[in-house]
Amino acid sequence: MRYGIISDIHGNLEAFDAVLEALEQEDIEVYLCLGDIVGYGANPNECLGRVWELTSEVIAGNHDHAAVGKLDIISFNHMAAEAALWTMQHLTRTARHYLRELPLTRRHGHILAVHGAPTQPDKWPYLITLDQVAVEFPALPDDTTLCVVGHTHTPGIFEMNDAEEDCRHIHGYTYQMQSECRYIVNVGSVGQPRDGDSRAAFCVYDTETYLLEIKRTTYDIESAQKKICRAGLPDMLAERLAYGQ
Repeated sequence: MRYGIISDIHGNLEAFDAVLEALEQEDIEVYLCLGDIVGYGANPNECLGRVWELTSEVIAGNHDHAAVGKLDIISFNHMAAEAALWTMQHLTRTARHYLRELPLTRRHGHILAVHGAPTQPDKWPYLITLDQVAVEFPALPDDTTLCVVGHTHTPGIFEMNDAEEDCRHIHGYTYQMQSECRYIVNVGSVGQPRDGDSRAAFCVYDTETYLLEIKRTTYDIESAQKKICRAGLPDMLAERLAYGQ
């Protein structure tokens, strides 16, 4: 089975449409969306509509919860808080209901989907360092060989060999997974990459070949930037798109 896995769209319709176009060439059978569909970008309702049509395998992110009042934005920086308030004001009634009902985790076969981390899906911790990731593996159900996450906007593949008690960060974004190992994979961000690469990120995983690929595609950044500025959102949210930061 071939999975298309996306996360952190953040209301960036131009990036999302480019990713959907790229995924059309991948013979995807199941789509997983790891949350943060809204926030930061100027097209929250349109992005939600695309997700609704694409798949029912969707979980909530912290910005999705913030936009419907399920998460206090006191922990957000000023730009994120301003974007959350703007999004809250512009969501349709249908969109608000949809976001409120999304679960925090989903299982699909041997795959666990969570926005932040499996140990505390409702606390939204960031998994950045190898040490932070390593402590998450014991929290995975025994029959879970792959946990896919988002939240940091930075793609990465982490491998745990339980027999050798060895956790390592895989360098590169195309990897032949090993049957004796388990994995936590950050699939990167569709709508606001932060790894210095401005291209939209997405993941393709083939259960037959065990091949996992984190891919990138270009999109019309200038159009997305203009929409953010016209919406009255902070200019920095537009500017950062060009730098992948």
